[in-house]
Amino acid sequence: MSALPLTILLVLLAYLLGSLPFAVIVSKLYGLDDPRSHGSGNPGATNVLRTGSKSAALLTLFGDAAKGWLAVWLAGRLGGNTLAIAMAGVAAFLGHVFPVFLRFRGGKGVATALGVLAGWSGALALAVMAAWVLTAALSRYSSLAALVAAMAAPIAAGFLVGPIQTTTAVAVMSALLIWRHRTNIQRLLNGTESRIGAKKKESSP
Repeated sequence: MSALPLTILLVLLAYLLGSLPFAVIVSKLYGLDDPRSHGSGNPGATNVLRTGSKSAALLTLFGDAAKGWLAVWLAGRLGGNTLAIAMAGVAAFLGHVFPVFLRFRGGKGVATALGVLAGWSGALALAVMAAWVLTAALSRYSSLAALVAAMAAPIAAGFLVGPIQTTTAVAVMSALLIWRHRTNIQRLLNGTESRIGAKKKESSP
């Protein structure tokens, strides 16, 4: 198969993988409420946790990250070039944010983005995760941690990842992730964003 048809196929496959709504799937398997009826209404691990099951939330987190990693791994395994692999990673992220199976209303993409980064470079994923953990520990704001990690990702990619296609793809995902957190940014500026562990009925990432 020539490069263009293969790239299109890999991007489509990655998007469909990214569109798998693990928050909804896991919640149904556990017999829990639809996670979209809690908190921010996003189909993500945070709202699964709000249904009362930590194990379901962890499984959702793992699934969302794993599908990002798998999309990148498959693109390389099936013979995609550097550009195709980079595009597959972005497509998986877009699948989570705009999933075809949920009428294009998805989550914010933090876990899936981390999985994609891990598929490209384990060192890159660890560096970005470290930025998230450090910010979360110091501020106790999950949303701020995600924003700092998103801003750090393209910089880290520039040092740790060689191909410009991959670094550009990281920058695209980071920009979209920041845009998805625009309401959180407003709440952070207003001082109304909930902190990690705070018992408030506010939306969070």
